Parts: sequence; C-alpha cells; structure tokens
Amino acid sequence: MFQKVLIANRGEIALRVIRACKELGVRTLAVYSEADVDSLHVQLADEAICIGAAPSLESYLKIDRIMSAAEIGDVDAIHPGYGFLAENPHFVEVCESCNIKFIGPSSRAMQSMGDKNAARAAARKAGVPVTPGSDGIVETEEEAMKIAKKLGYPVMVKAAAGGGGRGMRAAHNEPSLKSAFHSARHEAQKAFGNDEVYLEKLIVNPRHIEFQLMADSHGHVIHLGERDCSIQRRNQKVIEECPSAVMTPSLRRKMGNAAVKLAKSVGYENAGTIEFLVDKDRHFYFMEMNTRIQVEHTVTEEAYGCDLVKEQIRIAAGQPLSAHVARVARAEPRLHAIECRINAEDAANNFQATPGRIDFYYAPGGRGVRIDSHVYTGYTVPPFYDSLIAKIITVGSTRINAIDRMRRALDEYYITGIKTTVPFHAAMMRNGDFRDGNYDTGLIDRLVSAGKLNLSTRPLRLHE
Repeated sequence: MFQKVLIANRGEIALRVIRACKELGVRTLAVYSEADVDSLHVQLADEAICIGAAPSLESYLKIDRIMSAAEIGDVDAIHPGYGFLAENPHFVEVCESCNIKFIGPSSRAMQSMGDKNAARAAARKAGVPVTPGSDGIVETEEEAMKIAKKLGYPVMVKAAAGGGGRGMRAAHNEPSLKSAFHSARHEAQKAFGNDEVYLEKLIVNPRHIEFQLMADSHGHVIHLGERDCSIQRRNQKVIEECPSAVMTPSLRRKMGNAAVKLAKSVGYENAGTIEFLVDKDRHFYFMEMNTRIQVEHTVTEEAYGCDLVKEQIRIAAGQPLSAHVARVARAEPRLHAIECRINAEDAANNFQATPGRIDFYYAPGGRGVRIDSHVYTGYTVPPFYDSLIAKIITVGSTRINAIDRMRRALDEYYITGIKTTVPFHAAMMRNGDFRDGNYDTGLIDRLVSAGKLNLSTRPLRLHE
C-alpha cells in the first residue's frame, strides 16, 4: 500500500479522497491555490502546499507545480479526483516518468478513451453502438458545416477533452452552429487547455445512462450497475440516481456487457464510467467514457454498499478487486440512491453563480442521508471554480422512499449568505414527472419554459 498520496484537486472530492486515505492508513498531501487556503481539504490533509494563484490555469492545471509539490512532499502516488488534470494523458505520462503512481488508468488507456473522439473510434472497433458523428476532430467552421449538413440538424459540438458539461453546444441550424463551434472551442481551451472539438448527431431528449466500471491489473473488469443522470441543465448533471427507473433486466445486461467489453478492449484499469444515450425505443448509443471517478459515484456506493475511492487506491497499489466489490457486482442494488448536486447558484435568476461568504451552514442528517461537502459557516465560496459546494445523497428501500427522504433533507438544509440550488432541488423532488420516473434530459428546460418549476414553496423559518 502507498505511504503518502497527493490529491491534485480541491473541494469536496479532495476531502473525499483524504477520508478514504485515512481509513486505509495512508498519509495525504493537499495542494491548493491562494483562493483555497481556508478550504477544508487543506485543513484536514496531513500536509498542504500552495501551488499558485487563484485561477486554475495558474494552479490546479499547472503540471510542473503539482509535480514539484509531489517531489517536496515525497509522495508515491497522486489521486487526480475529477476535472482539472484527471483526464490529461500528458499528466499521467509525467507521473509515470517520475515513478509516481497515478491513481487511475495508464496514459495509453486514457489516450484511447479519455479523448472523446478516440473513444468513439474504439467503441466502433469493439462493436458497441455509437451516436452518428464526425470521424475525427473538426478543425474548421467550414468542415463543421459540411458534416452537420450530412448528419442533419440538430447536432452537438463537443470538446474532445471535455467533461462536466463544458465545451458542449447544441446547434439547430447553420447560424447557431457557427456560434456553437467557436464558443465550444473557447470554453474547452479555458477548461481543459485543449480546444479540439468533434460533432455528433443530437438525439433529442434521451435518457442519459452510465455504467460504473472497476478494473484491476490482474485482468478483472466488472460493472456495478447503472446510474441515471438525465436530470440536466446546460448539459450539466444536477440529479443522479441508482438504479434507473427506465432500466429492464435485459437492457441492463446488454448495456453492462457492452461497457465491460469496451473497457477490456483497451486494457483499461481502475475506475471508469461508460456513458450511453438511450432513446424512447430503448436503443442505446455509446457517448463517451470518463476515465476517472465521477461526481456521482456516491449513488453507486450507497446503492451497492461499497467504497469506490478506496477501491481505486487499492487497485493502483497493485491489489486485485476486493472480494466485497466482486461479490456486490453480481448482486442487485440493495437500496435506491439519489444525489442532488448543491451549487452556489441562484435558480430563480437563470442559475447565476453566487460566490461569497457563507454566514451560517447547517447540514441535514438522520437515517439514510449522506452529505459530501467542503464548506462550513464562515467559508467564502471563491468565484474561480465550479460552483458545486455540496452533494446530498439519500437512500431508501424504494425509489419513492429515497425521494421523500431527499425532500425532508432539503428542507433541513440551511445555508445563508449566498443563494444555492436547494430550493430548485426541493421543487424537483415534488415534480410529478420526476416522481413517476417519467423524465429525460429535456425535463428541466420544459419546466422552466412553461413556468412550472415553483421555487417559492420551501418552508420559511421564523427569522427569515
């Protein structure tokens, strides 16, 4: 097992990794920007080193500074979390050249699957259904126009190195494609340091279903069921659940087998997620692979009763898949789990970001409620990064039980000083279509357009 792990990330995922390391008896080194000096991951790690100014391009995306911190801290492994450098194969190569274990796939596997366009090619080769799209990177606006005309509108422009909804733009005609092409490239460059994009046919209002994979260095590849991530806005997931209400045993078997087959074909190791789009006729199409731990890994952990981050660390240390994970992978989910991503945003004002100081913070608790968060009373949410400040995960013996528990937990969540998406999530838990499992990726847009998302019914407290 490793002696010390550097966490090349921030926020709740950095804290999540620190907790897993502590339970495994592994020391931790946090890196942080000047804006994150007061973040909990800095306070709770065994050691911490500042790596630069607030903007991520000057800190969390600076490979040389992270590697310098790794050398100073004398670590033997690096966990990338999600976002930032988590899917950057060059970073993995640098770790490999420095004899520091990257807790994730090899650079070769990441190049095959982390690049969205290369992953589509690998899926085709493995015989996995793929959404129609460009054969490679689209270099120019003119080339994009030709491909879109052949595919037929609407189309989606997507960052090859993307993730988290960034670098993605839908286009329904030529004028909108021109704007989408350039704005997607600009956002991709800013978020990932790579402006390469490709095009694919836009499947209107599908279900977004992903399968959690775990693979060790001994040839074992398993999946731990699916997550439904169809509740989205601006291509960003906001609510996830496990299992999916739309899944049938036959479809789960077909999609799970396809996911495992694809991972095996590229020699994949560690945690990964195969993402599919499922249309109204339950035809599924490979969309992309995330070669890292996902934000929403928590619902799989709660539904199956496992610890995916600990499993990542064990696998990276050369151990085979644990007997527990191998066993639960063959079983049905023991519970239904739902996650709400709580962002520092004002849902009533077009989800505008609301960084600032949290005057008071009280997290809900009780049976079946899990909170993953790095914020606290007096913490200042910086304006430089993703607006995610917390995740609420609830579990129940049935889907409705988990939803009702989430409603209760959201009503208990008390954050003042900034606006958050807690009222939005409370409204979603009351929505009839969501409660019935009758939804797709277009539900939020339809509710907002029709003015049917009531954000004002959350109970008021006496001093509000």
